Order: sequence, then C-alpha cells, then structure tokens
Amino acid sequence: MKFRHLVAAFLVVITASAFVNPKKTLRTYVSNYENVLGTSLELKFKANNQSDADLAEENALNEIDRLDNILSAYKTSSEFNKWINNGKQTTKISSELFEVLQQFENYKGLTNGALDASAAVIGNVWKKAASENHLPSAQSLQVAVNQVKQQHYVLDEINKTVTRLDDVPLALNSFAKSYIINKAAEKAMQTSGIENVVVNIGGDMVIKGNQPEAIEIANPKADAENDAALTTIKVSNRAVATSGNYRRGFSVNGKWYSHIVDPRTGNPATNIISATVIAANASEAGALATSFNVLSVSEIEKLTANRKDIAYLLVTKDGKELKSSEWANYEVALNKPAIAITKANKPEKPWNTKYELVVNLEIANIESTDGKRVRRPFVAVWVEDAAKTPVRNLAIWYNKPRWLPDLKSWSRANGDEFKKGAEGKLSSTSSATRGPGKYSLSWDGKDDSGQLVKAGTYTVFIEVAREHGSYQVISKEMKFTGSAQKIELTPNTELASASLDYRKIPKK
Repeated sequence: MKFRHLVAAFLVVITASAFVNPKKTLRTYVSNYENVLGTSLELKFKANNQSDADLAEENALNEIDRLDNILSAYKTSSEFNKWINNGKQTTKISSELFEVLQQFENYKGLTNGALDASAAVIGNVWKKAASENHLPSAQSLQVAVNQVKQQHYVLDEINKTVTRLDDVPLALNSFAKSYIINKAAEKAMQTSGIENVVVNIGGDMVIKGNQPEAIEIANPKADAENDAALTTIKVSNRAVATSGNYRRGFSVNGKWYSHIVDPRTGNPATNIISATVIAANASEAGALATSFNVLSVSEIEKLTANRKDIAYLLVTKDGKELKSSEWANYEVALNKPAIAITKANKPEKPWNTKYELVVNLEIANIESTDGKRVRRPFVAVWVEDAAKTPVRNLAIWYNKPRWLPDLKSWSRANGDEFKKGAEGKLSSTSSATRGPGKYSLSWDGKDDSGQLVKAGTYTVFIEVAREHGSYQVISKEMKFTGSAQKIELTPNTELASASLDYRKIPKK
C-alpha cells in the first residue's frame, strides 16, 4: 500500500510539473529602416525567438503601410488627398481618417489654437519667402493667419462623414506619425511571443509592455548622433514625443527660423527650441510636443496643471531646462564624471579645442526587387592615427554582436579586445524628426578614453555593410591643425552622400 501511495504521489508531481511553463528567455531584436513616413524607423522587440520578432515586425510594417495609404499628405493616392481634392462637399471617410481629423479639432481647442491642421498655409508663406531670402511681409502673414482661423471642415460622427468648407491646404503632420506608430505597436504586441515593443519613428516613439525601456533625450544644442544625451528616462506602456527647431526650419539672411509656426500669429516658435512629452496616448504626446514649442511656459503650466498623466521637458533658446513635477517619475539619475586632462598625458601640440570634425552621411534609398522594405545597413565610422592605430569610434550600428564581422575593416582595425565588450546601443533616442537616412557624427579630438589627441594627420573611415547586399568602405586622410576645411567624399552604392567638415565649433 505504501508503495502504491508513493507511486501515485510521484505521478501527481510529474503531471503537475508538466503544466508549469519553463521560464522564458527573452532577447531583444532590433531592425532599422529609412524612408518610412518621411524619416527613419526603429523597431525593437523583446521576444522568445527570431521568428516571433520577424512576424511582429511584419505586422507592424503592414499596419504602417495601411495607415500611410489613408493619412499621407504626400501620396496622391491616399484617402486624405482624395478627400482634399474632392472639393466642398460631404464625403464618407474611413474611421481612421475621421479619428485623426477629430483629434485635430480636439487638440486645437485644448491648446487654444496652437495646433491647427491648416498651419501649412503659414508654413508655405515662410517657405516662399525663405526661397527668395527675405522675411514674409506682415500683410502676407496676416492673410494666412486669417485663413487659418476659419473653420475648414465639419465632422458628422453619426454618419462618419466630413464636409469641406473651403480650399485651404491642410496637413496632418503634427501627430499623424504618432497615431500610426501607436496602431503599429498594438499590432506587433498582439503577436505571439512578444513581451515588449518599441516603435520609434524619427524620434517619436511608442513603448508597449510592462518592462521599462531606456530612452535618451537628444540635446538640441548638440545634435550629432554620437553627442551625449541631455538626459535619460525609463518608461513602459507610454508614448514619448520630441519636437524642436534644430533639424528643420528656414534660413533667411543667415538667421535660422523654426519650421514650427504659431497659427495664431504666423510667427515661428522662438523661445522653446525643444519639447519632450511623455503621455499614455501617442497622438497626445505628439500633439503636445509640437504645441509646447509655440505656447508660453505659463500657458503650458496652465494646460497641464491637472494632468498627472503628462510629463514634459522643455529646453529654452538659452539652454535652460524646464521640467514638470511628473518628469522626475521617469528620469534616470546618471553619474557623468568629468574627464580631467593631466599634464602627464597632455600632448605637446594638442587638438585645437575650438574645432570639431563633423562627419555627414546619407544612406542610399535601396529598393528591393520584391517590393519589401530594405533594412538599414550596418555602419561603422572611426578614426585612425598616422600609425594606423584606431583612436576613436564615432559610430557602430548593428543589431547583434554576431554581425560585427560583416564590418570587416572595422573588425580588423579594432581587434578582439574591443569586440568582447561590444553589445551595441540598445537605448532609443527621442529627438526632433530628421530627414530619412541623413546622419551627422562629431569628433571633438578625444580618443576613446576621453583624452585629447595631438594635432596632426588622421584617417577617417566610413564602412557600410548591407545584409545580402553590397559592402563599401570610404577612407580619407585629413589634417587637423586648426585650419577649417570641408571635403566632399565620393558617393557609392550604399552612401548617397558623405562629407567631412572640420570647422570651428559654432556658438549655440
């Protein structure tokens, strides 16, 4: 009897253990694309395996394409453009277009007119004036402002129709991208085996899942890809959007004007140069980040006074950082010890600290033969001294350490010791939207340990390796002795353009 009881107990334990799921081993899978919604796209998944991540990626990209065909202001065949060109009449529209148009009306009211779908009217006035290198006249701006203040359409929620009232141009750029990536993140999150999702479109992102994600906030006064972040936040199940004037705008007589205009006055935003917003809703994060460039600080404080679900970081034109009380719930305290240069390691003729090298590169827009999007290639940019010894790595873009050997020249030059600790940069960056494929990297004359190098001749390398594609390396020797120069490099299959700009550091 005792033996039978022991056997029975043993079978119960074995049977019960069969229903206990083994602990999941999650890995992070990253993909990067260019020329998506007019900018760069980063997809990041925490998943059980590559196949789950691939399916989540496919689901997200399909949703982006579907919504882009509805909301795009650039595709002539989009539902939005068909409606715009349909004249002053009542039109039945999709639930997605109706929702975005409705949200524009809601945020227009919430921001006291600082966000308006017809702000493109004012933007067009500034673009024309800038192309002629003069400021717009007060009269032309007033005409544009008067047009913006009109009611442009009427929504019928019961019938899901919209009636156009005038022919004023409209654009959904302010937060349509955020709306789209939120839907894309939801589709990806519904994929089996996916625990966390990050969809980053040109610096605005959605994070789905309960695991906190590290997000770096770009410094608007130090805008190269490898510049130190302004700060870092950790968020989960939230959206983060940043809007600012430091990547797009108008230059008139040598003076820079923001592309973000105040629909109420016709003037470009001036006081706030960057606004980052954390919110539960992606559309709201995008809408508020744009409008916070326009609103005064007192207006922003009043708008968010009773909104504990909103956090923001503002950077003023003089570099002052203004944070909401809720921002502290997300910000990560970072220790950034200053690197002192001692007499013992200071070179006899050190790098002139009034100068910097800016490496500009534009990744070519490669189209596949099967119509699918092509991932961004792996890229390495580094500097070697006259003895062919690597002194500074400016960029190493890849998604897994096992792909590092594809960057053959970089791998040979930097050796196994560097690669042992190379895990790649997994944190995403929230910033003002950039053009697709266009990146800038800066070199301040310091080596990888933070010490100033000596003035002299160095070689800059740009290596690009595309999965199942071509392989390209550009190298250029250049003197860094305190005399400004700019060199245009020869484009190739993978780089549409590249240049080396050794210049005096501009005042910011």
